Amino acid sequence: AQCLGNVMRLNFSHFFFFFFVFLISSDNTAIPLTPSLASQCGISVKIDLLGNALIYASLQNCFVHNVDDKEFTTALHLRLHGNQLFEDEVYQVVKTCRYTPWAFREIICDHNYMEASDCSKTFSGHIPIYMIVALYHDLVFALQKRPIDAGYIITTVVFFTPEERIMKATEAHQRGYGVGNTPTRVILRSSKSALATYTQTVAGVPMKVFKTSTIFEKQWLTARVDAVAACPVVSFTPTMITWRLPQRIDPLMSSGRVQLLEVYLGINGQRLDPTQMPAKLSADDSYIIVQIPVGADGGYFKSHIQGNRYLLSYTIEPMLELFWTEDGEDTRYKVLFPITTPLLSLNLQVFDETVPKQQVFKLVLGHFAPDVALMNISFPSEVLTIAQCHARGFNIREQLSPNSSLKVFTLEVPFKDPAVLQSVRFNFIYSLHLTFGFLVLNEFAPFSHMTYLEATLEDRGLYGFPPSVSGSCDYQNFYVLVKHGTSHFNFQTMVGKRLLTPGLAQQYGYMENGTHFNLVVPFAAPDVEFEAITPTSIRTRIDVILKDPESNVPISDFSMACNFFSPLTECYPNGTITTLAVKLESVPSLNPSELTLLDPTCGPVYSDDRYAYFVFTASSCGTTRRFLPNAMLYENDISVPHDLETQRIFSLVFAPLTAFKSHGLSSRLKVSCYYDLNTTHAVSFHTRPRRSEPYAENAKGQLQVAMRLSLDDSFREFYRLEDSPIMKYLQQPLYFEVELMSATNQVSLELENCWATLDEDKTSQPRWDLIINGCPHTDPHNVVFHPVWTDARVQYPSHFKRFEVQMFAFTENEEDLSPQVFVHCDVVICDSRNPLGGICNGQLLLSQTNFLFSLLKLITVNFPHSLLSTGKRHISEEQSSKSFVTFGPVIMS
Repeated sequence: AQCLGNVMRLNFSHFFFFFFVFLISSDNTAIPLTPSLASQCGISVKIDLLGNALIYASLQNCFVHNVDDKEFTTALHLRLHGNQLFEDEVYQVVKTCRYTPWAFREIICDHNYMEASDCSKTFSGHIPIYMIVALYHDLVFALQKRPIDAGYIITTVVFFTPEERIMKATEAHQRGYGVGNTPTRVILRSSKSALATYTQTVAGVPMKVFKTSTIFEKQWLTARVDAVAACPVVSFTPTMITWRLPQRIDPLMSSGRVQLLEVYLGINGQRLDPTQMPAKLSADDSYIIVQIPVGADGGYFKSHIQGNRYLLSYTIEPMLELFWTEDGEDTRYKVLFPITTPLLSLNLQVFDETVPKQQVFKLVLGHFAPDVALMNISFPSEVLTIAQCHARGFNIREQLSPNSSLKVFTLEVPFKDPAVLQSVRFNFIYSLHLTFGFLVLNEFAPFSHMTYLEATLEDRGLYGFPPSVSGSCDYQNFYVLVKHGTSHFNFQTMVGKRLLTPGLAQQYGYMENGTHFNLVVPFAAPDVEFEAITPTSIRTRIDVILKDPESNVPISDFSMACNFFSPLTECYPNGTITTLAVKLESVPSLNPSELTLLDPTCGPVYSDDRYAYFVFTASSCGTTRRFLPNAMLYENDISVPHDLETQRIFSLVFAPLTAFKSHGLSSRLKVSCYYDLNTTHAVSFHTRPRRSEPYAENAKGQLQVAMRLSLDDSFREFYRLEDSPIMKYLQQPLYFEVELMSATNQVSLELENCWATLDEDKTSQPRWDLIINGCPHTDPHNVVFHPVWTDARVQYPSHFKRFEVQMFAFTENEEDLSPQVFVHCDVVICDSRNPLGGICNGQLLLSQTNFLFSLLKLITVNFPHSLLSTGKRHISEEQSSKSFVTFGPVIMS
């Protein structure tokens, strides 16, 4: 354990092969350290490549023993779960750090939390000390008070997001924020992903900001202490990590009289000499810029395997520490968090260093991270372990690459070894087929790499020339010419992956004249590979290989790629759109028949293992329309359905050319058609009598809509009638859910208008609007929509709408607060397959339909310290496709 200024660092080494749970001891109580508790209490945990558990803890963490803000002791337990035959091992670390003097303001930015600690000299000696205690089974946070003297206590915290959001101290603790104080300081702490944090651009640099005001009360007196933290965002390139921080951080500085006194850089919490990792100022002295090359000392590479593809990431834990003064108050600002680059694609390279005269194959294969081990080498007829390779006379070495922390493997194989294939053309040809088997240590992830080496030894006693292949192409065919060469050469011809048999030769227009033969291969033939697509052409490639039939060794390889004109999307004047999806060589696992348009019921009209052909109209399959200055643009998306998408990541290219964008496992292609607004076409037509008059048949159905109130924003548990009365406070969020029940996936539910009244009659006045025409109303109610995702309870997200509104009091006049309110909503049922207009951007599906709405449960709302009475439930029915549901009453006493 080490003391590093206002944080301490604990290192548990070489526990990679164990599962571990950290336990914090506070008042002789062992509490599991969960991620949410860690961010709330100022503790971060990470495990490096070598299995070391690194723990950083703020000196002002929730479980520290604080002596006069000068001496801080933290006790930490580590329980290791190993072999089930043995009992768990428990390790304890107790570390005491001294830290004086404190700066007026201390700010810590860690990878999972932000902390602001401000001096509170005004209340020194009069503020009770608060400690956060986590009750393990209920996960409820309480406050334990140890008064020093009757004085100020923390009652309220105002969060700026950047709008004001007021919470009681107990509520802030329940929501995961760290709020507390010591005899001389006020501490505020938040997770970086909490709702109270927001992103602000400071001098062009995005920063996470956490800004609060803490309210202290003492009898009839009130005091306020402001605290703010701002943490930077790091940018990456494949070769450089760049850390750019403004010298003036506006959320932390309020005047122009700021003087930067100290700048320190470090690795793993330890300050470095400026020559080891220098920081530089920008040309105008506005920024502090730190650049860390990928691979720099102090960090490490980690191997990753995705579908036998070798990838690397680089991790380093830099530290930036600033110290400045402003108007006589000093600030210490420390940024401490691990940086891991995105996965870097590293193409493994084989360097052939063979000298044929030495009759030994020599190759170098790299580059790899240190966590990769070579396990075996496969040859066409056998697989050898590394020990067997050494016994066979192979020379295998592992060594670091110059000027890099990556490594390479070298291999030497004599020509005379049985694994080396030999053939004679007009020279002696030696070939070696190798497949290296690797393993990523710690994760036990296997992967392989295949390579082929060939060496030629000239033999002046043999004369002749081998067969050869050449070719050309035009707008629709490949033309292949194969010359036989000297008569003693015998060979077989492979077109693509198939042997040229008499039947295949007939398909490709085979013509022979004794010295050579010709083939004519269409650009879309099954033996041709699709490489790329452009808006006006397809790039295809043909491979022709001539092989020795005895040794199966290639005598001649030939590849030719050509572009062929072929627009894949056509837009017809009658609104019909056709598009052809082509499976590229780079995505062999794609099944074109699985592709669909925006409407998942619209699949291809024809598909095979290489194509998917779609035919649809501009008013179907979810096609959208936009008006441009001189044209109308119709657009649709082609993708793999979500349940199939999650099984693999793929990439496609269609025409018109649009690059896929991957968000997690989501890949989509946009198909577009432009129609000129001013174009005129002359058409001819003739009329005939109508055989029958059109008619529409009326029918009735019943849909059920339910409106509920959720316990929290997870929308997993809801209040029941028997829960009444329910205690609520002003400005406490209420989470409403409206569900269309017992319907198919072809309809959707939309909220048109939601409002509140003082009476059960929805038309009564006064009326307070919450949602108007599907959009949240502005102040004072702050309506926020919540997204709906598919889960075990939600099969069709389009059947749900969720919104949040802060609890408010309704008044008919300034002195008379109403004891109850009713919440009403107009809902619209829409056809999701054919959206044409209206509140849900679609046409109403149902007309003159009876809606039966479920009973809605009652919620009661309190002012602080007021318990409210129970109300009643009621049913609301409308004989229209645009109906309303009512929630209430909400009673206040």
